Amino acid sequence: MTAAIVTPVRRLVVCGAGLIGGSFALALKAAGLVERVVGIGRTRASLERARELGVVDEIALDWPTALAGADVVLLAMPVGQSNDVMAAMAPHLAAETLVTDAGSTKRDVIEAIYAHLDGHLGQVVPAHPIAGAEKSGADAAFATLYRGRNVVVTPLPENDPAAVQRIRALWEACGATVREMSPQDHDRVFAAVSHLPHLLAFGLVHDLAGRANAEQLFSFAASGFRDFTRIAGSHPEMWRDICLANRHALLAELDQYLGELAYLRALLMSGDGDRLETLFGEAREARNRWAEKTFPS
Repeated sequence: MTAAIVTPVRRLVVCGAGLIGGSFALALKAAGLVERVVGIGRTRASLERARELGVVDEIALDWPTALAGADVVLLAMPVGQSNDVMAAMAPHLAAETLVTDAGSTKRDVIEAIYAHLDGHLGQVVPAHPIAGAEKSGADAAFATLYRGRNVVVTPLPENDPAAVQRIRALWEACGATVREMSPQDHDRVFAAVSHLPHLLAFGLVHDLAGRANAEQLFSFAASGFRDFTRIAGSHPEMWRDICLANRHALLAELDQYLGELAYLRALLMSGDGDRLETLFGEAREARNRWAEKTFPS
């Protein structure tokens, strides 16, 4: 679907106008598909900054004001806030307003939807844009963040097909490729390829920073360390919420990885260079095959 045939949004409400929510708003503005963007969030200062940057056109300090006349709502706050936010917005949500989210976990978000938005299930379509950066806040938002990126939609059985299609069309208008997946599969997949890598990066940096010779270690760290630990610069609250929300799947992936580390340790202990090189070669081939397919030159 092209942006030219997407129905424009008259009033878009973004809860959490930072990197994810702000980039969604800017992408739709750039496509000429939104007339007015309203920002709502926890702090007035962050909302004022988003308005100053042109990410939002106005700010709302309460849900009745934000939702008055709203066509679409994007919930882009940390997933740990889902229950409180949905409980607060529910009494003021019109029947025709379409709601979606950008949460990196889906089981907990969907539980909150059923708990608080059960009267609007036809119009609440869960989603997850697979895009981000180690920077956060409205200053980090940019209109092309989603171009060429995947967005996973995890529809509810109760969803109106027209609502699902509209959410798909809006993300496609941002330049994204939209895929559908069950919430269970979503959380298992992203525990492996997103949540575990962040946990490992945070853990390595925390370990090194706590050592007596930390200053010396960091003074010799170069591009390899920078590349491996880049995501440890991500938003701590957001990743706390993600890891806790998806902890069962993440623990399973962590146990799997601990088994791999134990195997690597055994190869080092035995000085088995042949098997170590074979493992490295298999990993290199798999990584390069993925990179060439995902990021073609």
